[in-house]
Amino acid sequence: MRRGRPRHFFPVPVFFVIPLSLGTELALTSDMLGTVYSAGLTHFDATLVKVEVDVSVGYPGWIMVGLAEKAVQESKERVGSALRNTGLHIEARKTTINLAPATQKKTGNQYDLPIAIGLLLAHQALIHPGIGAFLFVGELSLTGELKPVHGTLLYAHLAQQKNFRALICPKANAREASLVTPLTIIGCESVAEVLDFLNENKIPTPEVYNPKFFQSAKPQPDFCEVKGQLLAKRALEIAAAGQHHLIMIGTPGSGKTMLASRLPSILPSLTHRQALETTKIYSAFGLTDTDNPLISIPPFRNPHHSISYAGLIGGGGFFSPGEATLAHNGILFLDELPEFHRDVLQMLRQPLESGSVTLARAKWRMKLPARFQLAAAMNPCRCGWLGHPKRSCVCAPGNIFQYRNKISGPLLDRIDLHVEVSPLSEADLFENIPGETSAQIRERVLNAREKQKERYAEIGILCNAQLWGKHLARFCKLSDDAQKFFRKSFPLLNLSARAHDRILKVARTIADLAGEETIEVEPIAEAIQYRCLDREQ
Repeated sequence: MRRGRPRHFFPVPVFFVIPLSLGTELALTSDMLGTVYSAGLTHFDATLVKVEVDVSVGYPGWIMVGLAEKAVQESKERVGSALRNTGLHIEARKTTINLAPATQKKTGNQYDLPIAIGLLLAHQALIHPGIGAFLFVGELSLTGELKPVHGTLLYAHLAQQKNFRALICPKANAREASLVTPLTIIGCESVAEVLDFLNENKIPTPEVYNPKFFQSAKPQPDFCEVKGQLLAKRALEIAAAGQHHLIMIGTPGSGKTMLASRLPSILPSLTHRQALETTKIYSAFGLTDTDNPLISIPPFRNPHHSISYAGLIGGGGFFSPGEATLAHNGILFLDELPEFHRDVLQMLRQPLESGSVTLARAKWRMKLPARFQLAAAMNPCRCGWLGHPKRSCVCAPGNIFQYRNKISGPLLDRIDLHVEVSPLSEADLFENIPGETSAQIRERVLNAREKQKERYAEIGILCNAQLWGKHLARFCKLSDDAQKFFRKSFPLLNLSARAHDRILKVARTIADLAGEETIEVEPIAEAIQYRCLDREQ
């Protein structure tokens, strides 16, 4: 018989049982659990997240559960280094971190601070019986400093809705969070300041909303810098007064882009509700300015013509808003319109009508706000010189048709104003003739907008472009002569029913600029004049 150690040797495990009474075990579990509240982002909404940290006997290590993405799981390394470099030494134990609800995917960098506070509570390094009254968000650096996070404005709204005592956030985000009132905002620069506040050793001064911090100081281009182009300036004034969609057609160098870039200078400032809506969108994706977070001026978006579907409308593998959503309550300017992919342009047909975009994917479905004012510019042909008084077009007739056919009829039908921008004459170019300033034009626009606001107060809209259905017949009343003129002109142009409604809306805006309540012949004739592409078709 073979002696010695067997070939396969399996050691027998030895278990050590520590006798604990039931009461002792429950007390240990209760003392070693820390719970704090944080928040997560689901597209444009903030949801409450409960952060539970359990410290127990076992192999030292961290386990995070609750459907956390990679960036959230890496918070374990940041939190450990931040607490150690702050001077807080935590005993190495088995640590379980639960982010509830478990069915909601956790993304972002805002969970570092609540995990750190929960860890200190679990180790009894921090004792605060009222910790559940605070909402914590913030990213930690390795030195313990609090770094800014995305979506602070949405977290502040959630804290207000859930009746939290205060929102504790990074100092850089405190000014943005103070837009939500009444709510106490505690902005801290480090985790040490947060602990001083919780221990009542040193209470930071709460951030208070101050309107002077939210006034934009960025200079805007002025209309007085544009030479000539009186017809185009008039069309832009009408578009601003009624929030109408606009397209400009002209040869290269005639000033289309220059005119469009000055459109925001004559628009009224956003209402408080509109400003908060727009700021929420930008806050969710970290696009706000920390010094001037409130977006009170209509945004101006100018995407390149190579943009994709997701870039214009939104979506993609990792959800992000498109330019249509980022231009909400502002202007979406599409320069060189026929150079955009035709299928991408067709995506604009629904938001131009409804003011929103509904995206449906395999795992999610949501509705995005997209109530923007479209301003577009294009050349008359591929070479750009069709109709120029001194240069000849070299495009074949078929190429001209193919170039313009990239913009479909249904899309053109949804654009209220079609404006021809003619080349500058030598007199306009070389003579220094002062033009109207943006301030002068804006004053007329504001007067017209104020009339519309009073007129439509009972139906909840702000401008003529938002009129629909039965309200057109009620508020766009034509005089007898204007009615006869419109009935005679409409069949000659072979316009659609949608074009009929848009002509009425534009005529209503022209009458408002003139201070007239009834629409006469002149406003109708001018509104028809701004349908040049329909006449060509």
